[in-house]
Amino acid sequence: MRTQRQVVDYSLQKRATLRALFSGRIGTYEACDASPYLLNAARFHGERTEAQCPVCRREPLWHVHYIYGDELKQSAGQARRKAELTTLAQTYREFNVYVVEVCRGCGWNHLAEQFLLGRGVGDPGTRHEAAE
Repeated sequence: MRTQRQVVDYSLQKRATLRALFSGRIGTYEACDASPYLLNAARFHGERTEAQCPVCRREPLWHVHYIYGDELKQSAGQARRKAELTTLAQTYREFNVYVVEVCRGCGWNHLAEQFLLGRGVGDPGTRHEAAE
């Protein structure tokens, strides 16, 4: 199995958003607008991090991993635990993972990272390739 590839880190965008928030160019309602679905995903599928929320500074941040890809069919768009990604990476050729950080207290949320997982093109097939 190949590891993460084509990693995109959104930390510069996060810093710009926080700078705009703390300077008053955007309001708290614009930065802390997590949907009820995202908050539930953080509650049931999220991974607690050691980092504190940069806005409220009271709650820990949670990472939610969303998966997308043509091979995933009905599973595309679902939140998954990080431990499940290894099994999925061994099963499918390629899929995108989007990591969203969210504060369950104040609703801060931001896309933290994006990367590709999977066996990659040219790796030995599995049951999914045989069905094609």
